[in-house]
Amino acid sequence: MLKPRRTLKVYKWFILLFLTAFATACLVPILAILSVSFSDERSLALTGYALLPAIPSLEAYRYLLASPAAIFRSYGVSVGVTAIGGFLSLCVITGIAYPLARADFFLRRPLAFFVFFTMLFNGGLVPWYIIISRSLHLQNTIWALILPYIANAWYILLMRTYFQKVPIELIESAKLDGAGEWRTLFSIVLPVVTPALATVALFMTLTYWNDWWLAMLFVEEEALVPLQYRLYRIMSNIQFLTTQMTSGAVTVDLTKLPSESARMAMCVIAAGPMLFVFPFFQKYFVRGLTVGAIKG
Repeated sequence: MLKPRRTLKVYKWFILLFLTAFATACLVPILAILSVSFSDERSLALTGYALLPAIPSLEAYRYLLASPAAIFRSYGVSVGVTAIGGFLSLCVITGIAYPLARADFFLRRPLAFFVFFTMLFNGGLVPWYIIISRSLHLQNTIWALILPYIANAWYILLMRTYFQKVPIELIESAKLDGAGEWRTLFSIVLPVVTPALATVALFMTLTYWNDWWLAMLFVEEEALVPLQYRLYRIMSNIQFLTTQMTSGAVTVDLTKLPSESARMAMCVIAAGPMLFVFPFFQKYFVRGLTVGAIKG
């Protein structure tokens, strides 16, 4: 029978090996994407995917960056939309969720029902499009890429749960000290729910950064095309040319067109910034996801 210390040591080694294997399993797909993006298209057709390029090539990046000014302009649009949209949506979500968590707010139940109702029913795509483009006149403006996502009902209810975990004694103590509602919110409540704020901010950042749907619907000006939609159009062009070549409508060597490697290069270009942003939220992320899971 193993001694307690030896059992604990074996257990630690088992956990270490498991986490190492799990981290490797997460890392391998990223290495495969990088490898394919730097691979020659002919070698991919012959040998398939590998962790190291059989024949290194930058053709996929040359194809995607054939118009670098357009790509960098789209990067700027995506960064601006993500920064402005993420900040405004966090303010709106917090501003709605906080009163919903306060038992002394007399409109708490009707407002909570209104927020929840929007998760179950909506007017449909056509009325939504008409309101944004014809009524609000947001078409071909930067606000068409921001306002439709600014108040997410699910995150409002999620944030409300976080606010409900704040001890009411803290709020009452702040009131006894003469603090108003705004001072209580910014000085007492928000520092307590920082993990929740960081979690919602990360989710909204990913929502804005990965979105191409709004641009396809409401943006026609090239200066307002975000990165994801520009890459989507490039990929659509590649698929169209591949289809035409396969059918014989275009007589060009198909192997010279970066198809698979271009897809992976698009993943690298699109996901790269988020890989650097995530570590800043990581220390709050797990706490933010679990803070409402345990009833106090």
